Amino acid sequence: MGAPEPSTPLLQHSNPIYFTPSEAQSSDTRMLQLFLKKDRDLPIRRGHPWIFSGAIERIDGAEQEVGVAEVFDNKKNWLARGLYNPKSQLRVRLLTWQKEAIDRSFFSRRLSQALAFRAEQLTGSTNAYRLCNGEGDFLPGLIVDRYADYCVCQFFTAGMELFKDDIVAALSALTAPKGIFERSEGRVREEEGLEASVGTLTGEPMPELISIEENGHKFLVDVRRGQKTGFFLDQRDSRSFLATLARDRTVLNCFAYTGGFSVYAFAGGAKGVVTFDSSHPALELAEKNLELNGFADRPGELIKGDAFAYLKEIEQKFDLIVLDPPALAHKRADIDAATGGYKFLNLHALKHLNPGGMLLTFSCSQHLSADLFQKVVFGAAVDTGRKVTIVRRLGHSIDHPVSLHHPEGEYLKGLALRALD
Repeated sequence: MGAPEPSTPLLQHSNPIYFTPSEAQSSDTRMLQLFLKKDRDLPIRRGHPWIFSGAIERIDGAEQEVGVAEVFDNKKNWLARGLYNPKSQLRVRLLTWQKEAIDRSFFSRRLSQALAFRAEQLTGSTNAYRLCNGEGDFLPGLIVDRYADYCVCQFFTAGMELFKDDIVAALSALTAPKGIFERSEGRVREEEGLEASVGTLTGEPMPELISIEENGHKFLVDVRRGQKTGFFLDQRDSRSFLATLARDRTVLNCFAYTGGFSVYAFAGGAKGVVTFDSSHPALELAEKNLELNGFADRPGELIKGDAFAYLKEIEQKFDLIVLDPPALAHKRADIDAATGGYKFLNLHALKHLNPGGMLLTFSCSQHLSADLFQKVVFGAAVDTGRKVTIVRRLGHSIDHPVSLHHPEGEYLKGLALRALD
């Protein structure tokens, strides 16, 4: 496949698009009133967007139906408005602390604000980014990623599912995409009582592979079958940082997926890169991405296998290692097992670093705190007998904002480490 077309503008319109009242038709929902138990209103007053079933005293209205809920404290003082799902323990996800209608115009305003922020922050050499990051853009349950001329949506909650048509219409007006594709699947959706939903929502069908640009680098993305929505957009800043470290270093990119860190490593002057992943289709795409950026003939290998076994068994050492595993803790009950897995990976990665070598290590497990992750990595360093410094803390790229009122949204934690000896 040839090079991508010139970068798509982030914002198609010079001013935000708002629907007129006649166009701003809300979904057919029934407003219900939800009253909290005594002393359970403080998190809501402080801006936290989640209400669990245990905090609710009573509900007036169609409490067995998904819809919009008015939230009150136990003294009947109005607090906020959000989306209610009787089938979920996380009963309400709040959208607004103002008395405003939840309709197509509301979603258009919120998405327009989110899009304008990305347009201010991202350069023309990047045409793939997260347009809406759930609670981070005050739209809990909704993820929208932009890949060149296409949008990919994830509706994780029953409330957002209810407003799907309004959201798709707002996105179409704001971004004028060739097509909007849906990848709504996974554990959260199951907990909401929803089946998976994958396919074209409007416009042209999604191509088998989409060509994108990120900081001038070219990548092919498999939106239909790839992980998340096809590409790890949240690691853009960490990939850029890696490029500043890579010159004249040997690099191991572990859990490489489609080779994003490998491309940046070669672009930064690495003298050799091992691209390692357990997925054959992902490595095939990584090979294409290396070719697309002119690195097909650079020294390196693409290896398929189990990263845990590979790190334990190899004898080779590297100047720079990237550890970016999938989430090892999908729920709180997984934390103990996950910490063991993270310690194993980091211990063996540190053993394979040359003196002065760098380790970029990550956890995308939401239930594993940044503090606990650092303690696990510290334990790995102690067990290796090596002295290690933290060079930089790493995390989401700028298009993945986290609400200050919702720290649970900070799922990606990373450390850039240097082994002194």
